[in-house]
Amino acid sequence: FQTHNSSTEKERKMRPLTEDETKILFQKLAEYIGRSIEKMINRSDERHCFRLASKNRVYYVSESVMKTANTVSRDNLLSFGTCLGKFTKGGKFRLHITALDYLSQYAQYKVWVKPSAEMSFLYGNNVMKSGLARITESTPQYAGVVVYSMSDIPLGFGVASQSTDACKDLEPMGNVVLHQADIGEYLRGMEDDIF
Repeated sequence: FQTHNSSTEKERKMRPLTEDETKILFQKLAEYIGRSIEKMINRSDERHCFRLASKNRVYYVSESVMKTANTVSRDNLLSFGTCLGKFTKGGKFRLHITALDYLSQYAQYKVWVKPSAEMSFLYGNNVMKSGLARITESTPQYAGVVVYSMSDIPLGFGVASQSTDACKDLEPMGNVVLHQADIGEYLRGMEDDIF
């Protein structure tokens, strides 16, 4: 974890999520990984948890790192664990691209794009039918999906704009996946939104 020094009047530490925050976070994660949230928490290597820190960001962290980070004031703590996303001012939860490693491990629904469509997706565009290589069977409309290259590299995630069955009859320029986040964000200078 990283820290920075600043003279603040109010010393605050990271904290566990409230019941409402946990419910909102779990609903968002369930869109992508279903009931695998339990697998994220009760891992075979070490138990993990979710903590809220500066700027309403939620971190996924092992309990041992969390206990160490808990000794640093919240205002001085830059990061610890993996930032999954943040709560908006409206109270919704927005996943960041930094959550991709965990979403891809436990994803219920997956989409593979053709090599010709990879760059378009990595520039923040939706996946069109012409760029679709494969899609998980029985993907419902509006389900959270993880987008992969044909060599099974996770590229990002989004929302299925069509069900698997509807994709078969879709015109080539029709949207299959509505873009949410992609690994190109690291290169496009969106660090302020991510970290």
